[in-house]
Amino acid sequence: MQFETLAIHDGQAPDSRTGSVTVPVFQTSTFERESLSERREFFYSRIGNPTRQALESTIALLENGRYGLAFASGVAATMAALQVLKPGDHVVSGNDIYGGSYRIFEQLLRPWGVTTTYSENATTDSYLACITPETRLIWIETPSNPLLQISDISALAELAKQRGIILAVDNTFASPYFQRPLDLGAEIVVHSTTKYLGGHSDVMGGAVVTNNTALHTVIKNYQAAAGAIPAPWECWLIMRGIKTLKIRMKEHESNALFLAKALENHPAVHNVYYPGLASHPQHELAKRQMSGFGGMITLALKGGGSAVEQLIDQVRLFVLADSLGGVESLIASPARMTLAALSEDERQRRGCTDNLVRLSVGLENALDLKKDLFDALDAITETQTQ
Repeated sequence: MQFETLAIHDGQAPDSRTGSVTVPVFQTSTFERESLSERREFFYSRIGNPTRQALESTIALLENGRYGLAFASGVAATMAALQVLKPGDHVVSGNDIYGGSYRIFEQLLRPWGVTTTYSENATTDSYLACITPETRLIWIETPSNPLLQISDISALAELAKQRGIILAVDNTFASPYFQRPLDLGAEIVVHSTTKYLGGHSDVMGGAVVTNNTALHTVIKNYQAAAGAIPAPWECWLIMRGIKTLKIRMKEHESNALFLAKALENHPAVHNVYYPGLASHPQHELAKRQMSGFGGMITLALKGGGSAVEQLIDQVRLFVLADSLGGVESLIASPARMTLAALSEDERQRRGCTDNLVRLSVGLENALDLKKDLFDALDAITETQTQ
C-alpha cells in the first residue's frame, strides 16, 4: 500500500467491539486480570496501552520498520534510543544538532561515562575521522538543526556496518513522508512526534523505530522501566495528525521552496539554507535520499543579531516560538533559543551565529507569508542604508 493509505488505515483498524472507525482513547491506568495466574495482553498502561500500541504500529509501518515505540517527548525518545550504550562507549555525533540532543550527550551521558565526539562537518569522511575503537553509535540529524546540512545515510550505514557500529538517525525534520532512513541502512530512527507527525502544535511526543530485535528489546525494556510514555489522549492526537501527514508535508515543502527561492535575492539576506535550492552544497545528495525537502528554512541576515531582532519584532504571521512542524508558521533565533544551552564559543564553532533565523514554514498562503517576511526585511534594508 502507498504511504497515505498506511497513514490512515494500518495499525488503526476499526474497534472490534464497537465498530468505531477511529481507535478509541483507552483512558485507563490499569486493566482487569482474569486471575492471579493469567493476564490479558494489556494489564498496566505504563507497560502497554491499546491506543499507544496503535500509534506505535502506525509509526513503524510509515518508516518501513518492524518495531515502533512511543514516548512522552522527542528527547525522551532520544534518551531511550541511547540506552543501547553503556559506560565506556563512544558516540560520534553530527556537529549541527538540536540543543536538546547536545544536552543529553554532555549533561547526562558524559557523567555516566559515555563520551561524544562531534564531526567537523556533514561529510562521511568527517564522521570517519572521529571513530575510535570504543565507538558504538553514530548519531545524525539530516536535515540538521538549524543549518539544514545533509548527511549521506547510505554511506554512513555502510561505514557503520563494517565496524559493528549502530547508525541512529533523527528524522524529525524530514518526516517519514520525505525520508526513510531504515531503507537506507540505518538501524534506529528517532522522531519528535511533537513536530510534523502531530502537526498541529497541540501535543508532545516522541518515537523510536527499528528493525533490529535486540535493539528493540533494550529500548522497550527501558520504556517500561523508565515510564516516559505518552498518555492515551496524546497518542490519539498524534495518530490524528499522521492521517494528514502527506498533504501537509507537500504544502509545507511547496511554501518553503517558494519562500527560499524568493529570499535568496533579498538584499537583507546573506544566505538561505534550504536543501531544495540548487545553491545548497548537498542539494544533489538531498535529491538522492529524500523524496522532498521539507518545510524548514534558515536565513543568515546581513545585519547580525540586531537584524534578527528587528525581523522577529516586525513579522506578524511568523510566531516567535520554540518549536516547528505545525500548521502555523514559526520563527526562532537558534543562538538565543534552540541552542542557547551551548556556550557562545561552541555555537560559533558549529556555525550557529547570531545572525541566523530559523523559519518553520506553515500552511498559510505562500504570498501572504512572503509579504510578511519581505515587509520586515525591506524595513531592515531601509534601516541599514540610512
